Amino acid sequence: MVASRLPLQSLVSSLNPTSLKSDTNIKLPLAFILYALIAFVVAQAVLLLNSDLLVSSQFRLPSLWMGAHFLLLGFAVMIAMGAMYQLVPVAFLTPIWNQTLGYIQFLITVSGITSLTLLLGFQPSYAVYGGILTIIGIILFIFQIAMTIAKQKKRNMISLFVIAAIISFSLTILAGFLLAWNIAYGGIESHNTILYSHITLGVAGWFTLLIFGFSYKLVPMFSLSHGFSLKWTGLSFSTYVFGLLVLIVSFWINFSALTTVGWLFLFIGFSFFALDMRAILHKRLKKKLDKPFTFSVIAIGNGLVIHFLALLISLIRITDPSIWSWLIFLYVMSWIIFSIIGYLYKIVPFLWWTHKYADKIGKEKVPTMKDMIDEKMSVVLFSLFVVSIIGLTTGALLQISLVVLIFQVLMTITSFLYAVSIIRILFK
Repeated sequence: MVASRLPLQSLVSSLNPTSLKSDTNIKLPLAFILYALIAFVVAQAVLLLNSDLLVSSQFRLPSLWMGAHFLLLGFAVMIAMGAMYQLVPVAFLTPIWNQTLGYIQFLITVSGITSLTLLLGFQPSYAVYGGILTIIGIILFIFQIAMTIAKQKKRNMISLFVIAAIISFSLTILAGFLLAWNIAYGGIESHNTILYSHITLGVAGWFTLLIFGFSYKLVPMFSLSHGFSLKWTGLSFSTYVFGLLVLIVSFWINFSALTTVGWLFLFIGFSFFALDMRAILHKRLKKKLDKPFTFSVIAIGNGLVIHFLALLISLIRITDPSIWSWLIFLYVMSWIIFSIIGYLYKIVPFLWWTHKYADKIGKEKVPTMKDMIDEKMSVVLFSLFVVSIIGLTTGALLQISLVVLIFQVLMTITSFLYAVSIIRILFK
């Protein structure tokens, strides 16, 4: 374990704004982020227009597919891609392989995601064609990251998390294409099994492993931590990936006891990750954490609780689709999306400050990092997100249409205000 944690700690070499600086042109990650913010608002608007379906927990309908894919592909995946163009060079100490390819990949992926998502909502039988374009864009992205990682001189645990996440992403997209193909042409009998694998590989594989990996870089940096001991990194990776594999195998052989074993290992793996994050924060110099970053830290606790609930529900053999659907919703929103919006509120100011002001220090008066962020607004926004999620879930489980409508309106307005607050940073 000692050997595995030293490379991680060596990455935290400087605890200042320029520690996120890389050779990547800022226009590339910002292009992904700006599209993602638009998709975030659109996703919530789509869900608002279909709030009646949320009440009935009918998630497997075209209009909700559209909302879910704007949220997960349009927002979360595009944020992940944009952030990786900035963070991979920082974490792996090697430049992006080809930035021109990055712009080409952006245009293809945006076209693919937009067409796929709209077709899922309005013409599901043609969604496979949008899926093909999306896959081309994603393959280019995976190739880009693979070529970048290949240039890394020395592998570390962050590398393993990212590689595992990329593999999960590839399988997620493959499964998604098979689902779209089956909707268009039929002929695949194991549709539900592929769907369960698609969801699991996407949310627990791609997003969770990616957040795990980059948290080992971002949490020490944003909390100004050093001298910490990472005892659980290797175990977190191995147990979580093993749990992921076991869970997916259980879907294909239809063995419920194995499903519970899979959830158990996923919970244990997430617990090891949480212990590492706790160890990092325990050694922080910054005793009062920034509010947006605190939100990302809270998301870790949310993820741990939801993993435990999934294990518990599996143990007592609850198979009600509506309960599992809303548990997935909570997992996506309170762990994945909360992590993203918390980190993004820190990453964008870092990027913009470094781009615009880093070279002007000592030559003229420049704003501080705190001047780039409206912390009071972030507290209001993040609190409204929490209230919205609790209200939505409660209203849906109790099947109270008005409650779901009210809190989805609140979620949509809050998402719009969040997007505006991020964009405003670029004008400071």
